[in-house]
Parts: sequence; C-alpha cells; structure tokens
Amino acid sequence: MGPLVPDIISNDLNFIIALVIGVLFGAILEQAGFSTSKKLVGLFYGYDFTVLRVFFTAGLVGMFGIIMLDHFGYLDVNLIYINPLFVGPAIVGGLIMGLGFVIGGFCPGTSVCAAAIGKIDAMYFILGSVIGILLFAEGYPLWEEFYMSGNYGGVRIFNTFGMTQSLFAFLLTSVALLAFWATSIIENKINKIKKPAVRLTPYYIGLAVVGVFIAVSAFMFPPKKSGLLEKVENIEFVNSYPIKEMVSDELAYRIMENDKRLQIFDFRKYDEYKEMSLPNSISFSIDNFFEKEPNKLLSIRHKTNVFIANDEMTERKIAIIAKELGYSNIEILKGGINEFKSEIINYTDDKSPTNRVEETTFKFRKRASSVIPEMIKNNKPVGKVVKKQKRVVGGC
Repeated sequence: MGPLVPDIISNDLNFIIALVIGVLFGAILEQAGFSTSKKLVGLFYGYDFTVLRVFFTAGLVGMFGIIMLDHFGYLDVNLIYINPLFVGPAIVGGLIMGLGFVIGGFCPGTSVCAAAIGKIDAMYFILGSVIGILLFAEGYPLWEEFYMSGNYGGVRIFNTFGMTQSLFAFLLTSVALLAFWATSIIENKINKIKKPAVRLTPYYIGLAVVGVFIAVSAFMFPPKKSGLLEKVENIEFVNSYPIKEMVSDELAYRIMENDKRLQIFDFRKYDEYKEMSLPNSISFSIDNFFEKEPNKLLSIRHKTNVFIANDEMTERKIAIIAKELGYSNIEILKGGINEFKSEIINYTDDKSPTNRVEETTFKFRKRASSVIPEMIKNNKPVGKVVKKQKRVVGGC
C-alpha cells in the first residue's frame, strides 16, 4: 500500500490488504476476459479494444485516487516511487514487449491469470518469460551500458510539458473518452456491426456524464501544497486570520529559562539558520509540512510551537498553512527575527523609562542582550529536520 504504510495501514495489515487486492485484481482480469489470448490480441487487430478500455480506466482511477488522497493530506506523494525513464532502453523494451504480446497473446500479468485457470498456452508463455529473464540476466554485462543509457530520472509528464497536475488530469481523461468513442467506431467497422458506436440511450448518456464530471473534477482537487500556497497570497485573508503572537521578551525569557515545552521552528534560509540559530530551534521548511517524519514534531502534545522567520508576514503565512493542515499550538514571533534582534540581541540602553513597566522591561532586555548572544554562541544547531522514511518501491 506504499505511502499509506504505516500511518494509516499497519505493516502487518499491509500484507493482508495486498493479498486481497491481488485476488480482486486477478478476478477483474478474468471477468474482463484477459485470460483469453484472442481478446488480448484483438487490440492489435482492431476487433476488440477491451484491453485499452480496462487499462485506461484503471489508470484514471489510480490517478484520481492519488490526486484526491494528496489533496486531503492522506498521502505523501514524495514517497511514491517513480520508475526512472531510460529513453532508448524503454523504446527497445516496448518493441520486445509488444512483439511478445502479439505472438503469445499475453502480457506477464494476464499470463499468470490465465495459467491460474488452467490455460496451457499461458503456461508456455510463462515458461518463455522465465527463459527470457534468465538469458537477460546471464547476458547482462553485454548490454549493461545500453540498458543504463538515456537516464532522465523519475520524470512526471505534466512537469515535462510545463503544465499543472490538474490540467494534465483533465486532458488525459478527455483523451480517454475520445479513445473509447473512436475504438467503438473501429470495432463496429471491423466486426461489420451496423449500429452506431454511440447512441443517445441512458447508458451512453450516463457514461458521458460520469466521464465529463471526472474530467472537470480534476480542477476541484489541486495538490494540497499548491492550493495552500495560493490561498496565503491573499493579503486580506492573511491579515484577518487569527494567529497567536509571542513577543520578543517572552521568547527571550523562555529561552533563558530553558523552557522544555518550547519548540522553535526556524523558516529562514539554512545559511541564515547556521549563522545564528536560537537554542531549542530547528531548521524547517514548508515542504516538511507535507512529509511524514518531519511533521510529527508539530504533533507532540503539550508543546508550544513558535514559528520564526525574518519578517512577521512570512511567519503569518506559514502559520496559516500549518493551521489549515490541522496543526495546533502554533504561535508566531511578533515582528519576526528582525524585531527580536533589534529588541533583544542588539538592545541599546539609550532610552529612559517613563514608568515601572518600561523600567522592568529595559532591565530585562539589558540582561537578555548579554545572555542570549552567549547562548547562541554556545548552541549547537540541530540542523535541518530529516525525512528518514524511504520511498516505497512497487507497481506492476
């Protein structure tokens, strides 16, 4: 179950769910007729496009499942393993795979499905696959250089074409609907069926409505991160959002008292953090909000999470993103780190107090201006928060 493990699905339950999904997947392949080689090769001869429809539908379901889980914050997309793209080897491998598909009438997955119900030709196909795997492994040194050539890494199509994820999902769904319509026409022509491929019946109208709804809904579930970043660009919204503030004096006092309930999240550039890091602070970024291990720091109970950045507006935007993601006990440093430097670290005793409150405040700041810099000097920066969990490799 990939990135849903272990937070939503336990490691032990993962194997049970994987088994159930595998059985259901095999049952769907069988019900779709994928255990019959004639139906599978019908794609290449034009008389049956069931393979295209099933796999296109499966791809769309998987795509929208990921989009929705990401939108609602249940899935860390960064943990999904993307197979690296090797252009030349992919083309050659595709040609070999396609040729084997046409000649044998199966692909690796459907051959196992067919063999499970006793199809002898599928068993021979699996035997041929095993022989091919052995030959490839034994001869690997001969073609290793070509096999590893043209590596473009784990690319995403919408990034490659410079478009948004939502637009790509809409276009892919539209292409699928057009492909379903076009292949129906081809099937009727090859099979000499005179009925129109698409008719204005409740069945076809219902399918069209569902398809259009799915295509349009791509814009209803933008990636969580981009959606929140766009939201905090509205200055009026940011200024009206209720965020608790901590003044420089309180932060300085709690640092000096080594308050164990205080967690400081520093959102400045890492170079700035290394140059001057406050005690009990950790370098954090907006990306960390959407990662599994780092964001657990924000969920520790009975902790006060203080966000600091160079200016208060940046802090406010980041705090809103955190609160919109469901994190609590969030406070920002009033005036940002710049005001903290001015009032505490670089405090100058050039003002005369006009009342007892100012007298106490100035006295505290004078003491803090000597203690805090010394604490910063002796402080060993924690550094960046580390994402320990590895990407989960899987797929068909």
